[in-house]
Amino acid sequence: MEQQDVVRKVLDNPDFKAMAKQKSRLGWSFSLVMFVFYVIFILYIGISPETFAQPVSAGATTTLGIYAGLFIIVFAVAITGIYVRQANGKYEDATRKVVKEVMKP
Repeated sequence: MEQQDVVRKVLDNPDFKAMAKQKSRLGWSFSLVMFVFYVIFILYIGISPETFAQPVSAGATTTLGIYAGLFIIVFAVAITGIYVRQANGKYEDATRKVVKEVMKP
């Protein structure tokens, strides 16, 4: 079986289409969540910059803005890790299953 035939059969497989749609939905959902977090963060800075300029405690030089920014970064890394784990686990297994099914004589 030629590679083009295998690719076409995999892409036409209903299980693969469902998996690809689910994976796409997960990616777009995570992107939307990150976008909302960034927009809220930027809007809050614009609306109330003095809130982020407040020190964490009396006499401290670290401000709430530093922690808010770090939270955004850590959250982005975490959500990326969750997506990668899903993509390389559940979705990759589904893809292998479809390819194995298509390759059967």
